[in-house]
Amino acid sequence: MRTVVTVAGMRGEHCRRAIFTALTPVDGIRSAEVMLGRIVIEHDGTVTEAALREAIGVTGYVIADVVEDRRALPMVDDSVPHLST
Repeated sequence: MRTVVTVAGMRGEHCRRAIFTALTPVDGIRSAEVMLGRIVIEHDGTVTEAALREAIGVTGYVIADVVEDRRALPMVDDSVPHLST
């Protein structure tokens, strides 16, 4: 699962590192790409918006927006014959 977070007030490398470090102990995060003003987080689906707000809040920054990308599995069309093994 992917979550994109917008953070207001990030101005430099120190901000980026502080937020990356704050996200490190959050269970379920597989990776985090922290850019100025935006974070793309790949996780296992157990990470909540509240957990992200808390972790980032420790650094003094505030989340402005959170967009979750819950990727769905493709649907199987039952009208198409399937090969069985």
